[in-house]
Amino acid sequence: MKAQMQVNPWWAALTVWGVVNAVNVLQAAGFISRVVTGTREINHLLGYGIVALGVPAILTIVAFVRMQTSWRQWIGPAVFLTFLAFMIFVEYIWRVEFRSPMRYDILVPYLVLFFGSILLMGLPMFRMNRRLWLVTVVTTVLLLGSMGFAMYMGVG
Repeated sequence: MKAQMQVNPWWAALTVWGVVNAVNVLQAAGFISRVVTGTREINHLLGYGIVALGVPAILTIVAFVRMQTSWRQWIGPAVFLTFLAFMIFVEYIWRVEFRSPMRYDILVPYLVLFFGSILLMGLPMFRMNRRLWLVTVVTTVLLLGSMGFAMYMGVG
């Protein structure tokens, strides 16, 4: 695979690409499961898969920092790890309901960190490999579409 812009280490850039697309697909499946089942149980289980993606995200940050790459390479995984810490606290430790009724003090940072991490992890691939970046566009559209559908059905 030939990169349009060279990033070292390339494996770390591909790993970030894999993480962002896995997050998109897992969360899209979570939204669809809400529509099918009417509950968040499957979505909650898929959350463990998203948490597990923190491990490769950590490895990419270490690799990028060791190779002294631009901050643009490691900021996405760093924001993703921040999101994971917030998600684990809110969803699994504190177990507070913030979606309905909406608690904006939790919902706003939750969504900013989630979608910010997706943007920041996906954007660097635009300069490296447009075909891979387009895959991220497709999985992001899938995520947003499934989220919109779940909201429309009243289970978003």
